[in-house]
Amino acid sequence: MGILGVNFTKLGLEKTGQIKGKVNIRNNVIITSVDKGDFTVGTAKQPLLKVGFEFTVMYEPKIAKVEILGELLFLESEAQVDELQKSWQKDKSLPKDIKAALLTSIIQRANIEALILSREVGLPPPIQLPRVNIK
Repeated sequence: MGILGVNFTKLGLEKTGQIKGKVNIRNNVIITSVDKGDFTVGTAKQPLLKVGFEFTVMYEPKIAKVEILGELLFLESEAQVDELQKSWQKDKSLPKDIKAALLTSIIQRANIEALILSREVGLPPPIQLPRVNIK
């Protein structure tokens, strides 16, 4: 299994309210599509899956929404690519171990972008940042 990369097709943040009191931040990621493709290097072709995703961060109560769309490119053997695509077409699911690896990569990249976007409009970070305690 090899994750080739994560590409974003849409980065958006809409701020609809002001921060007053407690802010709840919820993150969510869903896989929206799984399509077969090829990765070409010179004359050699390697089968891959293009895994479409939607990552959202909701700042509540109705303060802001971050929306990130994109695709993850996943290299695998042709038999495995075919099996995964058929599994997706059949019941919109992937094996748990592969799904966990894909979602982890998506979340890591998307959280960084969401952090940058939130900073630009003065929102709290969507992830817990480290704090220094001096004793």
